[in-house]
Amino acid sequence: MASSLLSRTLLGHRLIRFSSSLPHNPLIFSNLFNKREFCVQAESYHTTYKASGQPSRLMASAAIEIRSNFSTQSLSTNDPVVSVDWLHANLREPDLKVLDASWYMPDEQRNPIQEYQQVAHIPGALFFDVDGISDRTTKLPHMLPSEEGFAAAVSALGIHNKDGLVVYDGKGIFSAARVWWMFRIFGHDRVWVLDGGLPRWRASGYDVESSASSDAILKASAASEAIEKVYQGQTAGPLTFQTKFQPHLVWTLDQVRRNIEEKTHQHIDARSKPRFDGAAPEPRKGIRSGHVPGSKCIPFPQMLDASQTLLPADELKKRFNEEGISLERPVLTSCGTGVTACILALGLHRLGKTDVPVYDGSWTEWGAESDTPVDTSS
Repeated sequence: MASSLLSRTLLGHRLIRFSSSLPHNPLIFSNLFNKREFCVQAESYHTTYKASGQPSRLMASAAIEIRSNFSTQSLSTNDPVVSVDWLHANLREPDLKVLDASWYMPDEQRNPIQEYQQVAHIPGALFFDVDGISDRTTKLPHMLPSEEGFAAAVSALGIHNKDGLVVYDGKGIFSAARVWWMFRIFGHDRVWVLDGGLPRWRASGYDVESSASSDAILKASAASEAIEKVYQGQTAGPLTFQTKFQPHLVWTLDQVRRNIEEKTHQHIDARSKPRFDGAAPEPRKGIRSGHVPGSKCIPFPQMLDASQTLLPADELKKRFNEEGISLERPVLTSCGTGVTACILALGLHRLGKTDVPVYDGSWTEWGAESDTPVDTSS
C-alpha cells in the first residue's frame, strides 16, 4: 500500500511542477521565514490540478501578484491566524510546515486520521494526532505531554525550531487552536491557525490531496512511537525540535481552586450555556454538571463568524464586554477537555492578551473530583 501511495504522490508532484519554459527577467522575492532571496520568472506558467482532476493553466503573473502581496510581508505573532490565500501563496516555502490537527468529539463519529488519509487534506500537510501526542500517565483525554515527549513526537514529524507552522482542522477553527497553544506552551511562537480551516480552503477552490504519501504516514506513525518510547523511559531518536516550557500558559486544578478565593484571574468557560448552567448533562459519564464558582460563560462559537473564521478585533471586544470581562485584567480559560478553551485564548490573543493560561484538565477533571465546588444556574 505504501508503495502505491508513494507512486501516486510522486505522480501528483509531477503534475504540479513548474513549466520548463522560463523566459527572461526574474523577479526577486524575500523568503518569509529565513529572509533568503529566490527568483521567479515573470512570464512563466504552470499547470495545476483541481480536486475534479481537470487541469487549468494559471499565468505566473497572477501567481506573482499574489505572492508579492503575501510572501514579502512579515507575519506577526500578535495576530494568531493566517488566511487561506496567504497559505496558498506560501505553501511551497521550505521553512513552512502545515499540520492537519483535526479532532472531533466522540459523538460526531468522525475519524480524523482516516479523513486525512483517504478523504482530503491540504497538499503536503502532516498529521498531528491530538489524542496521540499527549500525557500517557493520566486517564484524562489529550492532556499536555511532557517536554521530552512533545520534543520527540514533533521531531519525528520532521519539525525544526526554525520552521513556521500553520495548523488547521476539518471544522474551521476547532482543534487547531489547541495545537497552536501546545506549540506556544513549549516555546514556539512561529505558529498560526489557518482561518476557516479546511472548509474555507476548499470553498476557495484550492487543491486538496485525497491520499496520503508513504512519508506522511510513516511520520505520523513515528510520532506516536516516539512519545510512547519517552514515557517508557527509552530513547526516541534524534531531536530536531528543542522545547522551552512556558508554565504561565497552563493551569492545574489546584491553581483554579486557589483562584476561586484569590480572584487574580477572570475565569471564562467555553462550553455551551446549558452545560455551564448545569441544565444539560455532560457528554462523558461520571462528570457532574455545572461550572467552577465565579466563572463566566462565553461559548467558543461566539469567537467565530458563520464561515468559522476568527472575528475581527472590534467584534471580539464586544463579546467579552457583554459578559463583563475586562481586557485590562488577567484571564483564564477552560472548557470540557481543554480544546475549545484554546479558541477563547486565540480570540484574546488577537486582542493583545498573549499570556492567557488554559486550564488543561478543564471540566472533565474538575467535574469528576468529589471535593471540587460546583455551581449551577438552574
